[in-house]
Amino acid sequence: MSTATVEDLTTVDAPERFWNRERRLGVGITVIGLIATFVFGPLAESKTARFTLSADASGAALSINGQLGTILFGLVTVVVGVIMLIGRARRFQTLLLCLGILAFVLSFLCWQVAGKFLPLVDTLDGSVEYSLPLVLGALAGVLGERSGVVNVAIEGQFLMGAFGAALVGTLATSVWAGLISAMVGGVIIAAMLAVLAIKFLVDQVVVGIVLNLFALGVTGFLYERLMQPNALKYNEPPTLPDWKVPGLAEIPVIGPVLFHTNLLVWLALVLVFVIHFALKGTRWGLRTRAVGEHPTAADTVGVRVRGLRYLNVLLGGVVAGCGGAYFTLVSTGAFNKNMTAGAGFIALAALIFGRWTPFGALGAALFFGFAQKLAYYLSVAGSPVPNQFLNMLPYIATIVAVAGLVGRVRAPAADGVPYVKS
Repeated sequence: MSTATVEDLTTVDAPERFWNRERRLGVGITVIGLIATFVFGPLAESKTARFTLSADASGAALSINGQLGTILFGLVTVVVGVIMLIGRARRFQTLLLCLGILAFVLSFLCWQVAGKFLPLVDTLDGSVEYSLPLVLGALAGVLGERSGVVNVAIEGQFLMGAFGAALVGTLATSVWAGLISAMVGGVIIAAMLAVLAIKFLVDQVVVGIVLNLFALGVTGFLYERLMQPNALKYNEPPTLPDWKVPGLAEIPVIGPVLFHTNLLVWLALVLVFVIHFALKGTRWGLRTRAVGEHPTAADTVGVRVRGLRYLNVLLGGVVAGCGGAYFTLVSTGAFNKNMTAGAGFIALAALIFGRWTPFGALGAALFFGFAQKLAYYLSVAGSPVPNQFLNMLPYIATIVAVAGLVGRVRAPAADGVPYVKS
């Protein structure tokens, strides 16, 4: 066989599967577009749907006939799905996917808001607030999993952080003491995870689930024996104040959301940028990524694999503890049993949906927060959809996002793999 023939054979590409990810997503987008057009459309009232910048129906930023908008945006979703199904726009696959989802959401909103109004600033503000613990929990997961330790214990870190913030914040009558105690609570669970997973090589997923149950039991027991009988003494912490940045807070839409808020929102946004650039451009970030991908190779060049994993898991505990503080120092002003209600697992889903990156985790958390805020608003506004289905909306969004939108993602190669030095 000639050399040219061998080269030709080695450069022949394997045939591409017809039902690739783009076409499968195209089918899904087309189906939900047809549902929006032919199910939501006839159900929508032929009344004006208003999207306002104010807290009432005045100052509408967008007004559209509810039924017309429902059908129009549904058809846009169908067109986007058909384009993806044809398979001729692979270079714009992500853009088309986002456009299809946005069009479907707008179609759903036109159906729900027909004859009513949706305050955009309040919805955005609520989305950021609901997503705040998810961002911090997902960042804790990024720190651990990029160095090879699966952190399923985010829920437990949230609970311990929330409990510590409420108890110490009440006893010290200081919101800052409560915030520090929340960090300590997160670190306690993180330290147990690190020791069991890194030193004793216990299965990391099993350890995470056990620690979640441990945190649930401990905080529930102390709540019943300590806080519930004497809430005034042990369970009335001060709340984090809202700080306003003069000038910037007057910017339309984003000003009230980002520049007239509490410290935890700013902390979460700063941490997203810091962790992103630290992973990309610092020695710590290079070593973290090396340990998460190939710990043996990292060890041969002098990186202390176990020490770095301990450090990152504990740092993740600090961040997740701050997320737990949100529940008692921002949201409710008191601790209740199992008050996190699975937020740690949603944060874990946001981590996967965000492809183990800080900015991806931020976007995924905002998506879930928007679904939660929208479900709350629609239930209050008298949506024709039963409350039980509206309360399912954030979790449905989680399942769809992780199972259908992420596609094939690759976790760090050594994620969840115990390291034993040879």
